Amino acid sequence: MTDTKLLLRALAGETLPTPPVWLMRQAGRYLPEYRATREQAGSFLDLCYNPELAIEVTLQPIRRFGFDAAILFADILLVPQALGCDLKFVQGEGPRLSTITDEAGVDGLAPVEGIHDTLSPVYETVKGLSEALPKETTLIGFAGAPWTVATYMVAGRGTPSQEPARRMIAERPDAFGRLIERVTEATIAYLEKQVEAGAEVVKIFDSWAGSLNWSDYERYCIAPNRQIVEALRARWPHLPIIGFPRGAGTGYEAFAEATGVSAVALDSSVNPAWAAERLQPKLCVQGNLDPLAMVIGGDFLVNETRKIVDGFSGGPFIFNLGHGITPDADPKNVELLLNTIRG
Repeated sequence: MTDTKLLLRALAGETLPTPPVWLMRQAGRYLPEYRATREQAGSFLDLCYNPELAIEVTLQPIRRFGFDAAILFADILLVPQALGCDLKFVQGEGPRLSTITDEAGVDGLAPVEGIHDTLSPVYETVKGLSEALPKETTLIGFAGAPWTVATYMVAGRGTPSQEPARRMIAERPDAFGRLIERVTEATIAYLEKQVEAGAEVVKIFDSWAGSLNWSDYERYCIAPNRQIVEALRARWPHLPIIGFPRGAGTGYEAFAEATGVSAVALDSSVNPAWAAERLQPKLCVQGNLDPLAMVIGGDFLVNETRKIVDGFSGGPFIFNLGHGITPDADPKNVELLLNTIRG
């Protein structure tokens, strides 16, 4: 299907006259149909683990907007839950996990071989989506990168600067290193099962990469991402993989070169001119509209969209946001975005 799927063509290095487009968190609270399905599920985690409803919310933005890709509906914290961490989502506050702060905590995690019992509904969702999506729509699987997932496991929640994890690096480096190793191993196993179930592309979200100093960035962001890419490519040499070291700045270039990803997803702070010069000659780039534009709409959205499309017109490119679409975005602005890109 590579010749008919625009996203796969871009990931293979083809420069297309009209870029493929999808949006991070395109299945989400800005859509009334999503809110209705989530209420039907009872809770966010129940929605993640209900294949029928997870398939439904993944398909909703495809039906409404005709994006070029659908991304599996799940959450990056399902992996630590499968490793034995307690996980819940508090309304209005976000995730809460039991914490891992020392060697004993790492030793108490479940073996990687057992995570599939917990995660099997996710694989069911991938299989169902691979059968239900339109033939022109690419299916993206995903996981959180080890550094980002570990920050939640150490702190028990999201934090502004990931200080608890950075303190653990300084005070208990051996324990933190072992935690990263365990999460990396689990992430590889998780993504392998997604590909086996029908995912055509995988994306690795390192949402907190920008909080690391350079040496720690190389050790805890680049190295684990490279290990994941190498493990997946050992089985599927041509598997397209998108990496997202959000906030990495000029470190995007080292990430792209060292990991071997097929594409890098750029956050909104990255200058398209810099990325077009330094990154795009080597690989596909994805991004990087400010999600606020989806709230503002109008001429602002149109102008910002055209700048990005024009800026990346000289090489392989996938249009997306610099981060996820927010709940206060207007679905009509998504229609305006797509009309602007596709003419």
